[in-house]
Amino acid sequence: MRILFLIFLLLTFCFFFIVGCKKNTITTSSSARLSFSQDSVLFDTVFTTIGSSTKNIRVRNKNNQAVNISSIFLQNGSSSQFIINVDGLKGTSFKNLEIAANDSMYIFIQVNVNPTNHSSPVIIEDKIIFQLNGNTQQVKLEAWGQDAYYHRPNQAIKFSNGTYLPYSLIDTNKNVTIVWPNDKPHVIYGYLVVDSTQTLFIQPNTKIFMNYKAGIWVYRYGTIKINGALNNEVVITGARLDLDYRNQPGQWDRIWINEGSLNNTINYAIIKNGYIGIQTELIGTGSGIDTSIARQLTLTNTKIQNMSQWGLYSFAYNVYGANNVISNCQEYCLNILLGGKHDYQQCTFANYWNNGTARTKPCVNINNYAQNTNLNLYRCNFLNCIIDGNALSNEVSIDLQGGTGVFTNYFFSNTWLRTTNNTSSATNYFNVRTGHNVNFNSPTTFDFSVPLSETQVANFTGTSASTVAAAHPFDISGFPRNTTSVTAGAYQAR
Repeated sequence: MRILFLIFLLLTFCFFFIVGCKKNTITTSSSARLSFSQDSVLFDTVFTTIGSSTKNIRVRNKNNQAVNISSIFLQNGSSSQFIINVDGLKGTSFKNLEIAANDSMYIFIQVNVNPTNHSSPVIIEDKIIFQLNGNTQQVKLEAWGQDAYYHRPNQAIKFSNGTYLPYSLIDTNKNVTIVWPNDKPHVIYGYLVVDSTQTLFIQPNTKIFMNYKAGIWVYRYGTIKINGALNNEVVITGARLDLDYRNQPGQWDRIWINEGSLNNTINYAIIKNGYIGIQTELIGTGSGIDTSIARQLTLTNTKIQNMSQWGLYSFAYNVYGANNVISNCQEYCLNILLGGKHDYQQCTFANYWNNGTARTKPCVNINNYAQNTNLNLYRCNFLNCIIDGNALSNEVSIDLQGGTGVFTNYFFSNTWLRTTNNTSSATNYFNVRTGHNVNFNSPTTFDFSVPLSETQVANFTGTSASTVAAAHPFDISGFPRNTTSVTAGAYQAR
């Protein structure tokens, strides 16, 4: 028995030794092939001079013996706009790479697009070629390249803590109106500043892409006019166009109207995926804020969505808004601090944030004080609007301090509210409706239109509702409004 057991152990050892040697032996068979996790790699639009994100493919050896890949190279060689990383090394060509039996390796891929001076996108193509035992296999590479106008900082503000805010001016001259061409996208690094007495005019169908922490800063007495059109909206979003970033908030900073002028206007814009969509404020702190200055933003037919903090933030400022949709923000969709003058008509404020951290702030916040300073909420009107959200039972916070008069200066009329506030006061509420969440068509994809079956929203009647609807005869999508049975919000129900 002992001898038989020893023979069994010897045979077992020999078996595993032979199998192990076979696995470590490099096959030279012409039938050996590699397999790939994908046979092509596509990069979405990449701007010239800006590197892409990194993608990868997995190269598998499904053979029972090791393989030696004699060559891996980019077909276009050193002229290729793609860069590959194989076994920790970047380059365009690699030789004699082994993969053990039933093992794999990763190849990482990036692309840089050379300037073309073309307004339309160009297609960049190449192939990764693999040569193994006399056989050739390939993986296709493709990228869409886009030239652009680049706005890079050439100055910086140094703060007391040693940090810097890099910026550039739209022009070095004063008293100028700069009209941006719209034949190519605009890519902004740092802050682009509209200085005192300057005006930035942005035409329909202009695409603006912001790098990380970038923004547009409209300084005191400066003016911005974003003049989009139906189906030719001005789009402002992050500069990363990869699929993974299509709905990633917090990619850029904000449009900051830092006092600005009386005539700031934004019409038919789509502002998304930033930190704060629009910030409007008067310069000063505490009692030093000069609220007598008539600074105003007129915001119409605009969507602000998917912000990692606030959608529209107003600090002691004057805002007129109509036919807007402000939605899906980490905190407030509308944050009014230190009062001001506010008029919102046929607007939808809807917070269905579902991007990571749970939301704890209401959709709309109205406040008239900070740092022990009260400023007047001159008026704050919501006419034919929707204020809704999916996280809280009360999506409207009204936080006011001061004399009795301040509490009469806000007013909701013919509006649907998701709130637990007492809406019985005729001074502050007229023909408002509260209750269940609005049956929007698709909040997760930012579609806040409503069907006719949503009767809580779609059938406000009366002179006041009709008058406001008639002032905005077309909804944000260009569809005619019913001025008899009025739909609250930015969309006409249909």
